[in-house]
Amino acid sequence: MAIIKRRTVLFADLRGSTALYESMGNASATSVVTQAINGLSRRVPVTGGQLIKTLGDGLMAVFPGSVSAVAAAVQMQAELDRQAQQAVGLPPEQTADLQLQIAIAAGEVVEVGGDCFGDAVNVAARLLDHAGDNECLVTREVHEELTWEVRSRFRHLDKVHLRGRAEPVDVYLLARRGVDTAVTQMEAPAEMSEPQGLQLVWRDNAFVFSRGRWPVVLGRGSQATLKIDDARVSRSHARIDLMGGALQLTDLSINGSYVRFAGDEEVLSLRRGTCTLHGNGELGLGGSPNDPDVPLVQFAVLSSLDTQPMKLV
Repeated sequence: MAIIKRRTVLFADLRGSTALYESMGNASATSVVTQAINGLSRRVPVTGGQLIKTLGDGLMAVFPGSVSAVAAAVQMQAELDRQAQQAVGLPPEQTADLQLQIAIAAGEVVEVGGDCFGDAVNVAARLLDHAGDNECLVTREVHEELTWEVRSRFRHLDKVHLRGRAEPVDVYLLARRGVDTAVTQMEAPAEMSEPQGLQLVWRDNAFVFSRGRWPVVLGRGSQATLKIDDARVSRSHARIDLMGGALQLTDLSINGSYVRFAGDEEVLSLRRGTCTLHGNGELGLGGSPNDPDVPLVQFAVLSSLDTQPMKLV
């Protein structure tokens, strides 16, 4: 029998497990990931929630309200930190470099046979794709149900377009205690304003994506915004979206995404990770930009579209 209730839905996912299997082997990596998921799962009933299911290296849970769901998210972050501290001093191949991403949404859900369905479930699941390493994202509905003190720990990011939804969703980021946000803010150039567009160049073809067209998905699948036809490129390889007033690149691929900013010889390797795009540079899809055979996309973050005479997407 289907039961409709208002619930707060939480999805949590561990990043870094793929690299862990490569470095440690299946047996050892499975043990580490299982231990981590078990530790996170125990935070659900302690905070008044119900564990619906585990999803390999992730989990889904529902809560009677947003306060308990956010409490669970905070405890999950602390639990993973505790596990990381226990790994200090171990050989590198035995150290789990796992990152946690969490997404929370509230609304009506349909409970059937121990599982949950509905719009809140879909929003939370798709919002998870936008969370960076060790980030917890919540919707406006969740944020408004919190006390003032708890709300003060959140920062409003922006309206995010989720796959399959016509209307964007207001998103808030939970700031972790102990993170020096002043340092983070100082890393960006003082004159840097919110980007108004993004130029991508692939095989001598230039495209400009305006604010209303984000996110931009790069890949070889038919649904990709910019199609990159190469065997090393995943169907949905990487996503670029506006988060917190900046453009963030998120790797979704098997072979990884690689970023080299103009004037910098260092290549940033992303494997299911995120980074903020600024200025201009090159994106290597499936390999380093230093490899001449790797599909290479040039990018430029635009502060204005007024002087860009290129194809507007």
